[in-house]
Amino acid sequence: MELLRSLQFVPGNRRDMLEKSRTFDADVLVADLEDSVPPAEKAAARELVRELAPSLSGRDQKVVVRVNSLDTGLTADELEAIAGPHLYGVSLGKVDSPWHIQECHRLLATQESRLGMESGVIKIIPWIESAAGILRAADIARASPRVVALAFGAEDYTNDMGIQRTDEGEEVRLPRSMVPIVAQAAGIVALDTPYVKFRDPEGLQREAEAARRLGYKGKFAIHPVQLEIINTVFSPREEDLEYARRVVEAWEQAEAQGRGALALDGNMVDVPVVKRAYNILKLAKQMAKRGRSE
Repeated sequence: MELLRSLQFVPGNRRDMLEKSRTFDADVLVADLEDSVPPAEKAAARELVRELAPSLSGRDQKVVVRVNSLDTGLTADELEAIAGPHLYGVSLGKVDSPWHIQECHRLLATQESRLGMESGVIKIIPWIESAAGILRAADIARASPRVVALAFGAEDYTNDMGIQRTDEGEEVRLPRSMVPIVAQAAGIVALDTPYVKFRDPEGLQREAEAARRLGYKGKFAIHPVQLEIINTVFSPREEDLEYARRVVEAWEQAEAQGRGALALDGNMVDVPVVKRAYNILKLAKQMAKRGRSE
């Protein structure tokens, strides 16, 4: 799976912030053409992102553009403007059905063909942020091989449900729990909703840790001060890495001796434990690779 711990939103209508984002310690820079851009500035933001997106990845970050939902009529023009080999993927808002993904897939394929790119290179991260989206999340996750993650959007979800968003989050407990289950079943990652109180690091810490326990692999940030906490929470702890190394070493020795299970520190180690260890070490390698490129 891809390294998608931290995804930093950057308003697509702000040249200063887009240029500054090259220095952010995010795994993914998300140039936003949707919620952070007023309607009157959508066209100008699209052109600005077209200009700057190819040069944004100053610290080997992946570059994603959040485009407007298909019902706005803006998506096709945005995809034509931003598509290119520099683009890791697009984040598509308000996805209620597999058709939204299939249509986005078709539009991206058209642009890849126009640019002479390999088909399927540009990925899709759909936002699951409505009752319909939750109920059809499994179909959405499998609607295209371009889909690499599902993002849960708590603010739009509560708006769709007509309920109040609270600090405790009881109102989103069920849908927030469902998204990582669906993502795991589809072999992709789940990305947690932004924490909007960017001056509350303790609250962010609590929410990010809760998201990790649910199975989320990363979280969106609305301000770069949130990145350190997000990166730390969604990275393996040193003790986890050390245990994973010991598990893999012991397992490989047991395999060489024809054994299918073993005990380590008084606990049975079988295939699921070994798979988890390999995944932890793979994530650590991805983190180290990105660190060397900075």
